[in-house]
Amino acid sequence: MNITSLLAKSSITWADRPAIAYGQETVQTYSEFAKSVKQLAGAMRNNFGLKAGDRVGIAMKNCTNYSVILFATWHAGLTAVPMNAKLHLREFEFILENSGASLCFVTNDLEKGIKEASEENAGLTILNADSAEYGKLLESKEITMTETKPDDVAWLFYTSGTTGRPKGAMLTHRNLIMMTISYFGDVDPVDEQDSLLHAAPMSHGSGLYILPYVAKGALQIIPPSGGFDPDEIADLLLSHKNVNAFFAPTMVTRLIDSKKILEGDTRNLKTIIYGGGPMYVEDCQRALDVLGPKLVQIYGQGESPMTITALSRDAHTPTDDPRYLHKLGSVGTARSDLEICIVDENDRTLANGEVGEVCVRGDVVMIGYWRNEEATRQTLRDGWLHTGDMGEIDAEGFLTLKDRSKDVIISGGSNIYPREVEEVLLKNENVAEVSIVGRPNAEWGEEVIAFIVCKDGTTVTEIELDELCIANIARFKRPKKYRFVQELPKNNYGKVLKTQLREMV
Repeated sequence: MNITSLLAKSSITWADRPAIAYGQETVQTYSEFAKSVKQLAGAMRNNFGLKAGDRVGIAMKNCTNYSVILFATWHAGLTAVPMNAKLHLREFEFILENSGASLCFVTNDLEKGIKEASEENAGLTILNADSAEYGKLLESKEITMTETKPDDVAWLFYTSGTTGRPKGAMLTHRNLIMMTISYFGDVDPVDEQDSLLHAAPMSHGSGLYILPYVAKGALQIIPPSGGFDPDEIADLLLSHKNVNAFFAPTMVTRLIDSKKILEGDTRNLKTIIYGGGPMYVEDCQRALDVLGPKLVQIYGQGESPMTITALSRDAHTPTDDPRYLHKLGSVGTARSDLEICIVDENDRTLANGEVGEVCVRGDVVMIGYWRNEEATRQTLRDGWLHTGDMGEIDAEGFLTLKDRSKDVIISGGSNIYPREVEEVLLKNENVAEVSIVGRPNAEWGEEVIAFIVCKDGTTVTEIELDELCIANIARFKRPKKYRFVQELPKNNYGKVLKTQLREMV
């Protein structure tokens, strides 16, 4: 079924309940939300001439229009392409061109840059969702929900790859329905008295979790800042009840370091679902001391949206279990809608306690990468999604991640792939070799460190390399430190030994 049916049903059952709030003020009820979706979907089809399966880009910071645009896209039988608002303009340009998007909604802060970056993309229309023109679209004639098939693509989730180019994970209506159902059974129950606070990007985890909350008639809260501000969150907790939020681990630690949170009233905070990177056990215990038993951990990736394992609220609650701290350091147990196994380099299943690659299968797993058959073949093998993450499963089914075979660096909940940064730095004519590794950082989880080998008789400054990164990639991917070395450690096959580089930092 079309994923928008979740909203259609809620708009009948909870027609007059608040659906979207901006800060403390309700912006739309569920009946108003559904009406706007039908009207905008009509405009997409009739005003812009979009056809079933066409792609619609969303390059927007968190705002009250976000959910309307997302559901209108699905209502019209189209494919949404949400993009992190912090991406570099060249990254926006690539994703819009690669996806073949016909229409892209933007916010004021991104309109000029994306228009300039997409000047040669003749088939793309860019529309400011903050403009009067957008407001007029909400007066368009409503259309009925487009019938879709379970395996029609609903969301193209672009995630950077080891090749340095983003890959679009094709998430279907079936995938998103299974993710939603599993949320209720494995993460947290939701009802119409709950609310979801969007302090993390709606282009990723926070946006995916719109679905289970809309399905149960819960409220979505957009903070006026459009992002994460602990003091603002403390104020919103005084106005809204049963508040839930998806945070990266670094956001959790920043929250509990806030004086306003420590001294304020957090009784209205129901649950923090955290994921997107490792959470140190010590930080987790401190969060439990400050907030109480309100933490749930999820482990997933764009290819299996938010749905691989979960560490329940009960598992976070201190007990006399001698393995309590071990479980707290894990990412939980397999979700109800999929299977997990650990395999070696030959794809042979390993026994409990052995470390290998984490593989998963189930109806929540993507159907492949958009227009990238080779990457699809490499990642989806024999019916299993090969995550690229290394881990082990214990006798009780708890998965503990050990390392990432793809060397991904997770900083502030965002994935940074070394190859992407390396390719940018190699653009400097004086750089002979470069290797990127992550270094533990108490605030951000990890930070990017670059090892640079200059060509004989040449030098390059950190300022030059910084300027190169600023011109080509998002700021959060920039190295925090450059180490200039004579050579990189390599094995007999010439492969750089990143394990040795990590030891050096």
